[in-house]
Amino acid sequence: MGLIKEPLDIDFVVESRSLTKAEEKAISDFIKADKEKRNLKLINQKTARRRNVKRPA
Repeated sequence: MGLIKEPLDIDFVVESRSLTKAEEKAISDFIKADKEKRNLKLINQKTARRRNVKRPA
């Protein structure tokens, strides 16, 4: 992925604004759900690996 160069005759201006409480909660809930989903996937992968390992008799 390369850098996007700003054209010489155009200025990009970004104005910051504070998030509302609803936006903060929505972002927080999304991050929490995503972490739980990734952790569950990781646990399932570890369990599957353990089941496929042949143990000595």
